[in-house]
Amino acid sequence: MKSDFQSHFFWLFISLLLFSLLAPSRFAFGQPQSGTDTSSDESKQSWTATTQQQLPGNLNPTRTSETHTQAGGRTVDNKSIQAMGNDGRYSPYLDVQKETVKVDANTVRTIERSFGRDSDGRKTLVQVTEEERRSLPGGEVRVTRSTSDPDANGSLQLVQREVQDVRQISPTVQETKSTLLTPSSNGGLTPSMQTTERETRTSEHNVEFRKSTLLPDSNGNWQVNEVREGTVKDDGKNRTKEESVLRPGTDGNLSVVVRTVSKEAEKASGEKRATVETYASDPGSPADGLRLEERVTTVHRKGDDGVQSTDKEIEQRNPGQPSDGLRVTEQAIDIVRPGAGGTVRETQTIRSLDSTGDLGVVSVDTRKQVNASAVKVDIAPAKTQPASQGHP
Repeated sequence: MKSDFQSHFFWLFISLLLFSLLAPSRFAFGQPQSGTDTSSDESKQSWTATTQQQLPGNLNPTRTSETHTQAGGRTVDNKSIQAMGNDGRYSPYLDVQKETVKVDANTVRTIERSFGRDSDGRKTLVQVTEEERRSLPGGEVRVTRSTSDPDANGSLQLVQREVQDVRQISPTVQETKSTLLTPSSNGGLTPSMQTTERETRTSEHNVEFRKSTLLPDSNGNWQVNEVREGTVKDDGKNRTKEESVLRPGTDGNLSVVVRTVSKEAEKASGEKRATVETYASDPGSPADGLRLEERVTTVHRKGDDGVQSTDKEIEQRNPGQPSDGLRVTEQAIDIVRPGAGGTVRETQTIRSLDSTGDLGVVSVDTRKQVNASAVKVDIAPAKTQPASQGHP
């Protein structure tokens, strides 16, 4: 039955989500970044990869095969996930097919189809996502994303559409407006969320940003639900981002409920270190009422032999004793070893805090990628670009 597949799909999704949250730069190694061209020889832009994954707890392990092909303005990515059944055999579980086509100099279209399996093992379409990115006169960019799910009869029904407009207001100010539309009770789609984001470059190395999210109230009037604002300082070697999250209180006034401080630095040896500290509301804290709740530290190193390692550590408070300091709750160690002929082997180990207070191994993941054009690691968000080039 379809409900059986949805239940299994849910738990697999939760497992993969947990893995991705703990993983440092998952699968970033060896894959060209979107929109880049690292070689004039397009054959080098194609690769294949296989992954063997042991999921935490009593969840059955999975294995994944991936292919990436890029040629003639067309990029195709295929991912196939197999799950082990109670009989110890692997069977097809989820397939994702993604195709990106450069229609012309100003238009790029992407379509992604996800297929699951029903109770009889038949391949079944579960979701289709389409995106069109178009560059308009004056430097404006419009992006439209649509998501469709099959109904009980197998016919695709539009369940979500997002429209995003990016425009350059001035040489130093960029504005992005997005509207999310979802099904209404009267049929069709109706706006359910709006965001407005503005980035202002105040100097060569500094950018200020502010993003407002609005939701409709019971009368259909738009109300501010959240504001994110802050600054980014980037000199090319060191980067600091401070962000405050404001939400309305019972009195309707906005106040800071979360603040994050992100720092990135690169040593002369090439070692890269990134830390993200998250402060959250705490009535018992002094000053602004915020207390350090979490710290994420990521360190990337590259040896002379080409071996790369990325260590990620998450520290959090003990919910049972919140007055205590931070403690390590998760660790992820990723090691990438390049081989002959463009082969890349990756091993990733994830440890998590267990009931005894020790860090136990919950997942060991091995991956082999063939015909990779390069081994590239980026442990942090993209470097700040001028306001005309996107978000800091």
